[in-house]
Amino acid sequence: MTSATAARSASLRPTRALRTPALLHQWVASACVVAAGLAAAPLAMAAGATDSPRDNQVSFAASANIEVAKDVLTVTLQASRDGVEAAAVQGALKQVLDAALTEARRAAQAGALEVRTGSFNLSPRYGRDGKPNGWTGNADLTIEGKDVGRVAATAGKLTGLNIVSTGYSVSRELREQHESALIAQAIQKYQARASEIARQFGFSGYTLRELNVQTSDGEMPRQPVLMRTMAMASADAAPLPTEPGKGLLTATVQGTVQLTR
Repeated sequence: MTSATAARSASLRPTRALRTPALLHQWVASACVVAAGLAAAPLAMAAGATDSPRDNQVSFAASANIEVAKDVLTVTLQASRDGVEAAAVQGALKQVLDAALTEARRAAQAGALEVRTGSFNLSPRYGRDGKPNGWTGNADLTIEGKDVGRVAATAGKLTGLNIVSTGYSVSRELREQHESALIAQAIQKYQARASEIARQFGFSGYTLRELNVQTSDGEMPRQPVLMRTMAMASADAAPLPTEPGKGLLTATVQGTVQLTR
């Protein structure tokens, strides 16, 4: 028995002064009131426990999307060399990369065509006997921009490199142009769905508990292309044939609502 319980029990014992019938009756009535209060306390706590803040909460998402023409062309080219000496391989790679950079920079223009270098790797070359017999290396160069014709024509002029991948994407400017309208559409769809869910479950409305808004451009992985040999590139400087295709811009609203009576 705890000290608090002992104190309550002691307070409910009749003293010698309460031996008269009237006083004894008054003491019994007071004890009944205290006992009823103690019995009602667990019921009140149980009733309060049912009113959890997480009751009647529903989580779901709504999205809006639009198709747009991809407006940025990216072309990655690669130079490959091998030889007995690592220094000779590295020098040959630098020479072909410098020449390609010089040619690409002539066509460079902010937003229309931009040039950047990629990886530059050297690794041992192994023969059939599993022993090293030289070195092999490669260097990457990437050109991209919204002037698709300029990018394709420049890629066709870069001799000494092979085209290893091409791809289209949606520019930041085009994405931002549509984002506000897409987000507004997604929010409207979310609100309509929340109202419908509340109605279906017999509630009059809802309040927002959590909300998250995301956008994406649905980019597909860049596709590899059949590598053009150096001989073909030197004999033919025709522009690279390309087709942009469509991109899907999406806005998604995801969150939790609490249904209200």
